[in-house]
Amino acid sequence: MNSRSTVRLYIGAFFLLVLQLFISSAIAAESPAQKAVLVTGASTGIGRNIAERLASEGYFVYAGARKVKDIEALSAIENIQGVRLDVTIQADIDAAVETISSGRLGLYGIVNNAGVGVMGLLAETDESELDFVFDVNVYGPYRIVKAFAPMIVDSKGRISNISSMAGITSPPTYGVYSMSKHALESFTDSLAFEMGTVGVRVSVVEPGPYNSKGVESMCKRRREKGYDPTGSLLPELAKELAAVCTGDTNYQYPEPDAVADAVLHALSSEHPNERYLAVTDQRHVEAMIRDILKNLVEVNSNGHSFGFSRNELVTMLDEVLPAAEGD
Repeated sequence: MNSRSTVRLYIGAFFLLVLQLFISSAIAAESPAQKAVLVTGASTGIGRNIAERLASEGYFVYAGARKVKDIEALSAIENIQGVRLDVTIQADIDAAVETISSGRLGLYGIVNNAGVGVMGLLAETDESELDFVFDVNVYGPYRIVKAFAPMIVDSKGRISNISSMAGITSPPTYGVYSMSKHALESFTDSLAFEMGTVGVRVSVVEPGPYNSKGVESMCKRRREKGYDPTGSLLPELAKELAAVCTGDTNYQYPEPDAVADAVLHALSSEHPNERYLAVTDQRHVEAMIRDILKNLVEVNSNGHSFGFSRNELVTMLDEVLPAAEGD
């Protein structure tokens, strides 16, 4: 074999090796055995935690973010591909559909996590603030589900909507945020019934206070909007609200690992729950149950003569508990 043939042989072997490495990396990036999940609002906080947890469990995660630096950071993580996705921009959603549908995995799951909030007294809150919150927290999940429904139905997959304790209770000064989460709860209930007829399971996760920078972001927005408690119709509440943002908004809440655990169960369990309450303290559970019971009593006895007795209500509870405990 002459020197020219030897060089050709080495060059051929080199390119064969490069091709093999390229194919191997492509397979590693998107394995046919994986299930693909879209997580919106994945740049920080709860969404980032969910994306990383799912990726570590072997899911291939399309992680939605708005900023280039966040998309690049997410894409650097194994089993994650960052995608430009603002849930208020239809062009972004359409592009994400194109990206995901062109992949080999289809789409098995959606985690509607993107969310925003505002603080304020309802009687003094600008209507534009409602538009801002509902555009992300309510219309956002609606747009995402509508856009990706064909893929989810095809895979008989899962949808997990990230709500909040505020979707069950209605805390003062967080009224707009709470309104949006109550709407998301209703959206989830109706969607679960409808999608269940074709084998798609839908769940809602209700986190308590976790490290998500939510209060810090809401206080920043209040400062940017120039809200001033002076002259408020509700001076005591206005002062309390102002104190929240003049105090330490960097309080270190727990990391949202329990939220990611709930989402993982909703995606992977043969029998996912319809609701997951992800909290760090039994007092949160007690507060929610008492609020629900108060509403139950009012529904049972106020404004009509068709209420049930205490014993009848207890019997109803006994009938429901076994089913809930079996989830």
